[in-house]
Amino acid sequence: MQRTTVLQEDWWKLRAEATWGNASAGQDLVALRAENDQLRRALAGRAVIDQARGMVMVLTPCGRGAARNLLVDVSRQCDTGLPEVAAAVVAAWEGKPLPERMQRALRRALRRFGAEDRGHDCSSADESSR
Repeated sequence: MQRTTVLQEDWWKLRAEATWGNASAGQDLVALRAENDQLRRALAGRAVIDQARGMVMVLTPCGRGAARNLLVDVSRQCDTGLPEVAAAVVAAWEGKPLPERMQRALRRALRRFGAEDRGHDCSSADESSR
């Protein structure tokens, strides 16, 4: 068996060589490349989501779960993916204006978060006074 080294820009040749002799190996290679691309996109999105979650945790004293839920709420209201919302929040932190639709959704989510937070504080205060 002869081993070949293929440069990155010649990736299509690798697929052609693999499929020439063995169709399933070529299909496996294509599937692995697609999975690799998907994982890279997921990791990139995860990093920006974690950064935005940290920003929310600083601005609204809350835990990781509550900060993520707030971002997910904005994502649902805007019908936009969580990584895109997170990227917009990070960009806003760096001076780029947040899209108007996201601003409104973020305000609503923060109001709900504040109301829930006050509701928890009130109930615990009521219980301690009993």
